[in-house]
Amino acid sequence: MVRLDGFTGAQVTYGFFGRKGGVSSGLFDSLNCTAGQGDTDANVRENRQRVLEALGSSSRKILTLRQIHSNLCYEVTDSLAADAEGDALVTSTPGTVIGVLTADCAPVLFIGEKADGSPVIGAAHSGWGGAVKGILEATVGAMVAEGAEPATLRAAIGPCIAQSSYEVSVGFEKPFLEDDPAAAIFFTPQGAGKQLFDLPAYVKFRLNRAGVNRVSLAGIDTYSEEGDWFSFRRSTHRQESQYGRQISAISIRNS
Repeated sequence: MVRLDGFTGAQVTYGFFGRKGGVSSGLFDSLNCTAGQGDTDANVRENRQRVLEALGSSSRKILTLRQIHSNLCYEVTDSLAADAEGDALVTSTPGTVIGVLTADCAPVLFIGEKADGSPVIGAAHSGWGGAVKGILEATVGAMVAEGAEPATLRAAIGPCIAQSSYEVSVGFEKPFLEDDPAAAIFFTPQGAGKQLFDLPAYVKFRLNRAGVNRVSLAGIDTYSEEGDWFSFRRSTHRQESQYGRQISAISIRNS
């Protein structure tokens, strides 16, 4: 489990969980937290329970969405429809654990405070598609709607694919530049029609643009650090039929 300097809250518990410490095997070895992708439901339930225990939570579940690389964010209390689709969750309900699943995309956790000091938290799944569509801005907006004071918002960008591992074709940058020409700095030419894209820096750029100026970065590359993290791109390059997903989760402690 990874926690980042500068991203803390007295009433909040959180963690960016890697692939170690679970019960799954094979391509899902071992803390795979996503169901319906080839691992057994029993394994995934046990792995998620271990995450809850590591967080010190008494909850029986972690609320997650069917992620679709969108700008859909939901404010939740203690439940969520099993088939709910979207890419971010926000809550101010103590004891509710919210999370996102990733395997190269950037997991982003949020903490904010209401006027009375009570916390509001968020969790966003930010691949390049969701980032361009505005998932981070949607999460910020939902936190403010939930009562968070904008000046108190802070975010943590967890382990995701690093620029050195993220080769894309020339032309990939078009939607980024259409949104903001300043995004050109996140692309480094490689020659032969290729370039490298800096996803975590772009996510930080979008957060800063949305008014979140306190941003912590894990600086961990999910692609290259195979022993610790699942990676969709690594599995694709190896022509593996399945891949696991790690979870990033956050909760407000019960008083």
